[in-house]
Amino acid sequence: MDYWKDISRQSVTTFNELKKQINCNNDAIKDVIATFPMRINPYFLNLIKKYGEPLRRQAVPDIREIQDTVCVEDPLAEENLSPVENLVHRYPDRALLLVTNKCAMYCRFCTRKRKVGTDKMHISAKSLDNAYDYLRKNPQIREILISGGDPFMLDDMEIEEILRKIRSIPSIEVIRIGTRVPCTLPMRITSQLADMLHKYHPLYINTHFNHPYEITPEAQKACITLADRGIPLGNHTVLLKGVNDDVTTMRRLLLDLLKIRVKPYYLFQTDLTCGTNHFRTPTKKGIEIMRGLIGHISGMAVPTFAIDAPGGKGKIPLTPEYIVHRGEHLCFKNYQDEICSYPEIIDVE
Repeated sequence: MDYWKDISRQSVTTFNELKKQINCNNDAIKDVIATFPMRINPYFLNLIKKYGEPLRRQAVPDIREIQDTVCVEDPLAEENLSPVENLVHRYPDRALLLVTNKCAMYCRFCTRKRKVGTDKMHISAKSLDNAYDYLRKNPQIREILISGGDPFMLDDMEIEEILRKIRSIPSIEVIRIGTRVPCTLPMRITSQLADMLHKYHPLYINTHFNHPYEITPEAQKACITLADRGIPLGNHTVLLKGVNDDVTTMRRLLLDLLKIRVKPYYLFQTDLTCGTNHFRTPTKKGIEIMRGLIGHISGMAVPTFAIDAPGGKGKIPLTPEYIVHRGEHLCFKNYQDEICSYPEIIDVE
């Protein structure tokens, strides 16, 4: 058995197993797990024991998940935007393909927690074939994002079969894979996997780190293994209350990502997903953090702060306000709050 599979097999999935590993005496958590499954593999469990709350909050169930009366099950309207099962077509030229319901760890803030890890997300050869058929019939789709669950929880051969079939569709120009495995189960990223992925360029990987404590030597090795095969790596971070909602933590995370050759891509406002309201911060907190990033660290390290609009309306950037006045001159503030001026061009017909 592959090493990563052995680690995954030892994951904590029940309340009794959890109590043996960490201080957790609230029996009501059993009800949370019955609604939203738990999965914490030994690798990430050891990080929780070492670093505590910022990682614990992401992985250990909280009674507030089943007390949430604010959020909704499917905030991004993915089900309404699925012309065929497990394929979401929100943007004209891009589509999202869900290929597995499993993850290396079930994040408590997951936007698909309504069905990840459960039989509510059913993936079959038939559903995948229907998705490929839809892509062939809609040649305006030029880019596909493979997600789930986590695609890298599949065997190499299963992943390659998906990539091969997508690559056989002439209109698909770019393939992206969304995965948190480099963070939550980095030993899954083997040389064999990276060599296989290299055959399907142009291929991009977006991974997901939320805290600098997650950037371990193992995670660094995983990311560099992929980068050395010429695979561009981007990172999605979710702004999470009590995890990374301060400028100091965010700066360190973003700068450390560059060190392991991962480009910060998005900083997301937490989705309105049922069971996640306790993770949400006011949007002004994210804008405040962005003011503490722009100009203070390399532009290479600055992500786009965005909100995924409820109802499947798409990602909308949220930025600090720098413009003071528009007229013959554009007046604006720089990162140090100094007033600057730029003369506008006069349009001549």
